Amino acid sequence: MDMKGHHTLQTSLQGIAKRIRKDHKARIGNVYGLLNVENLRECFYELRKKAAPGVDKVTFKDYEENLEQNLEDLNERLKCKRYRARLVRREYIPKGDGTSRPLGIPVLEDKLLQLAAAKVLVAIYEELFLPFNRGYRPGSNARETSRDLAEKFIYGNYAWVVDADIEGFFDHVNHDWMIRMLTERIDDKSFLRLIRKWLKAGVLEKDGKVISPTSGTPQGGVISPILANIYLHYVLDLWFEKVVKQRLKGGCMMIRYADDFVVAFEHEEDARRFLDNLPGRLGKFGLKLSKGKTQLVRFKRGDSLNNGGFDFLGFRYNWERTRKGKWKVQRHTASKRLKRSIKRFTDWVKLNRHKPLPLLMTALCRKLSGYWQYYGVIGNFHCLRQFWFQVERGLYKWLNRRSQKRSITWERLNRLIKHYKIPLPRITESRQQLFDFMRV
Repeated sequence: MDMKGHHTLQTSLQGIAKRIRKDHKARIGNVYGLLNVENLRECFYELRKKAAPGVDKVTFKDYEENLEQNLEDLNERLKCKRYRARLVRREYIPKGDGTSRPLGIPVLEDKLLQLAAAKVLVAIYEELFLPFNRGYRPGSNARETSRDLAEKFIYGNYAWVVDADIEGFFDHVNHDWMIRMLTERIDDKSFLRLIRKWLKAGVLEKDGKVISPTSGTPQGGVISPILANIYLHYVLDLWFEKVVKQRLKGGCMMIRYADDFVVAFEHEEDARRFLDNLPGRLGKFGLKLSKGKTQLVRFKRGDSLNNGGFDFLGFRYNWERTRKGKWKVQRHTASKRLKRSIKRFTDWVKLNRHKPLPLLMTALCRKLSGYWQYYGVIGNFHCLRQFWFQVERGLYKWLNRRSQKRSITWERLNRLIKHYKIPLPRITESRQQLFDFMRV
């Protein structure tokens, strides 16, 4: 499929999607030509302006000062095949369990190209992805997915859940398999070589050591989410849809969000067979299950004594009775996630306590608004109150350590909370969502 011409990027992407929609076995060619000056300029203004710079220290503002010249130079290197992926700067983000998560920060020019390439991949694969693949997709978000999962249990006939976790997924994606999968739908060697360059880009550690990755996707790279989705589309989704489901005795369903997924079965025998076969399937593609985080759980309506629960997307799922005596799947903030959120807030207020109060409180408003927006689901108010209690304690403790003199009383803290309109715990699901969720 020739994508040359003076079309906008969006028009070209719509043409790709239309072609795939008509023929799911089509291979798209000449997409490398979409990485031209006009389309790169369009993508440039979609980048985060305040994002951390890569190893070259070039910021959004720096690149923008000579944007046209920079884009022309980049385009020329692409045409002449002289473009080289730069080192990825490695940072580590603390996790709630005391460990840290590696994060790669590419240079701005690599981010720009990756964004343009990611748009091409999304145009191709959005038409191919299965409905239960919910992560990193347009129009999908984690809280909506969590509610959809709960509703599937309410209206379904499932009794067993495989709660699975892939160990270090982003670090173990096999590069050869990744390119082989992309080749199924992309007939453009130059475009595929470009993706391989990003997969193979060296990583600069904080101690100055450079690591050449043999597997994994560039975490922190703009293109990483869509590559991860493509990989698991072939490794897990198609296998589940075309092989696993055909061999079951009863009903089943799966929801996957990035590398985190839950599979529900009607019969225990089916669930155990799936769990037995899953390690072999993942192992073929260089992946393995996390033994400590993967479990088989009995999860049946009307059996609270023998049932277990499971965590997914930051929530704990349990069967509970409504006030009218009916059964529902209730979502509460997962205990590990609650502890992690409290620790993160405590660390944040400790680190930022010396900032002027208006700046500190404005930032706090944003943080709490986002927290209530995600965790403010029906029936979870007591967990919101637990978090708010710790927020108040943290503010009282660390604001009183801004100086040697203790100046914040509980009365003054309450006045500050009202003055700066700090959002209090609240359920943020709409009335319509409440009606839909409770319709049993």
